[in-house]
Amino acid sequence: MFAVMKTGGKQYKVQSGDTLRVEKLAANAGDKVQFNEVLMVGGDKPRVGSPVVDGAGVQAEVIEQIKGPKTINFVKRRRKHSSKRTKGHRQQLTLVKITDILASGADKSGVMAAENGAGFGVAAVVAAAAAPKTAKKAEAPKAEAPKAEPKKEAKKAAPKKAAAGGDDLKELSGVGPALEKKLHEAGVTTFAQVAAWTPEDVADMDEKLSFKGRIEREGWIEQAKEKTKG
Repeated sequence: MFAVMKTGGKQYKVQSGDTLRVEKLAANAGDKVQFNEVLMVGGDKPRVGSPVVDGAGVQAEVIEQIKGPKTINFVKRRRKHSSKRTKGHRQQLTLVKITDILASGADKSGVMAAENGAGFGVAAVVAAAAAPKTAKKAEAPKAEAPKAEPKKEAKKAAPKKAAAGGDDLKELSGVGPALEKKLHEAGVTTFAQVAAWTPEDVADMDEKLSFKGRIEREGWIEQAKEKTKG
């Protein structure tokens, strides 16, 4: 008796006792597997499936996991960057020995079905490593979106403008509305305050308000002293 079976996208004609190399199966050496995609069973009463024969199966014993011969793939692109690449490959295979051909009753044999598994052994490790991460993600509560209250508090904490009744600081050389606003925010509202600045105060204001030496260059202190005299 012989059978034509399909596994790994390929068809094989097998008999009991044959040793066969097939696409890698998800099984270990010594395991007994059963191929259920049987396209034809030959013998005294041949049966042809449509596409498979109902109840037929091919049983085999896994001998070992092997690799096929090494193949070299060379690619060269002559244009643009003139790149070239050499890549080797060895196909993963499983060596099995056909032990029995069942014309019927294979669905009740209880033998493990032969399934292709190129990532057999690796997939289980990856799944086990990913399981705890998934659980942690499911348990972690979602963080609530921050409210806009801090911005409101920042606006409230901003320094207020100087109260009315101060001097017109725009009379100082080089001081416009923008610089006057900065001075008011820093608490400077009168010429007397500017006239009393020490070198340390000048350096502090220069750094704090980014005047870039304008205080000394424009002579604000001398001008403020003149304003206070008048």
